[in-house]
Amino acid sequence: MNIFGASPIDLNTLTNLSTEAPEIIVWAAPFMFLFVLIEWFVSRKQHPEMYNKVETIASIFVGIGNVFIAFLLKFGLFFIVVAVYNLLPWRMFLNWWMVIPCYVLLDFCSYWSHRISHHQRFWWATHVVHHSGENYNLTVSFRLSWVQHIKIIFFLPVALSGFHPLVFFVANQVAVLFQFWVHTEYIKKLPPFFEYIFATPSNHRVHHGSQEKYINKNFGATFIIWDRIFGTYEPEDEKVIYGLTHKLEKKGNPFYINFHEFIDIWKDMRDAKGFKKKWFFLFGDPSDIYHEKLKSFNHLEQNNSVKDESVTPNHFHLIKENGN
Repeated sequence: MNIFGASPIDLNTLTNLSTEAPEIIVWAAPFMFLFVLIEWFVSRKQHPEMYNKVETIASIFVGIGNVFIAFLLKFGLFFIVVAVYNLLPWRMFLNWWMVIPCYVLLDFCSYWSHRISHHQRFWWATHVVHHSGENYNLTVSFRLSWVQHIKIIFFLPVALSGFHPLVFFVANQVAVLFQFWVHTEYIKKLPPFFEYIFATPSNHRVHHGSQEKYINKNFGATFIIWDRIFGTYEPEDEKVIYGLTHKLEKKGNPFYINFHEFIDIWKDMRDAKGFKKKWFFLFGDPSDIYHEKLKSFNHLEQNNSVKDESVTPNHFHLIKENGN
């Protein structure tokens, strides 16, 4: 079976090729909403606090916005992947079994993209949406940033590996779909083998925890093995407290949920003195920024510079310690 040596893709046929890409997420959408309804119905009697009306509606609108933006960007993203594919001398033929190695490499890149998104504030702003829910249920999987597609740069190693564009897009859709079922409290710990290899609901609940021991842990999207290898694994051994360490002011507004962190970044950079400080507020570690702003607040307070008693560290746009 030939693997390498495929011909470049004719860009004139790109529209036809993009329509051939299976719409796995679209096909799965009715089933996803069915499971959401089942979880919501069951939780009404067992755990009524699991679903908050305002948060649930916000999650749905955030998800709809993300799907709409993804639809608008689909052709452009596909063009980029095909253009990179055509430049490579090691282009692979379209063999569907190649989805497996492509998926593994994609998940490895996803781990690092996810980890960086917690340690650099700009990228955190493209991810904070997903951690903004204070109730953990299947609708949390809909909370995906409307600007998250700029993180495609983290997946260039996958595109540069020579996988056929259709293989790349199928693997990506399956990876996104996999992350739906882990956002629930109804699935407890699975057998040890699965917990050791995969990002199960138990492992992913830890990732959404706001406790200090859970912050910046379990970044794996499908395989938790990356966290075990690189030292970011934490088991679920106490009840998880979800959400950010600061409360969102408008948790029902999908626009605020998506862009509040970018607004805070702009304010911090505007007020910062010097390029180095501005760069720090743009790309610094959220933990370092938190402590820097807390120190500034305490300094102002000690010098009686804070005139309004209603002003607290949160009004200095403090973001979550260590990120989420």
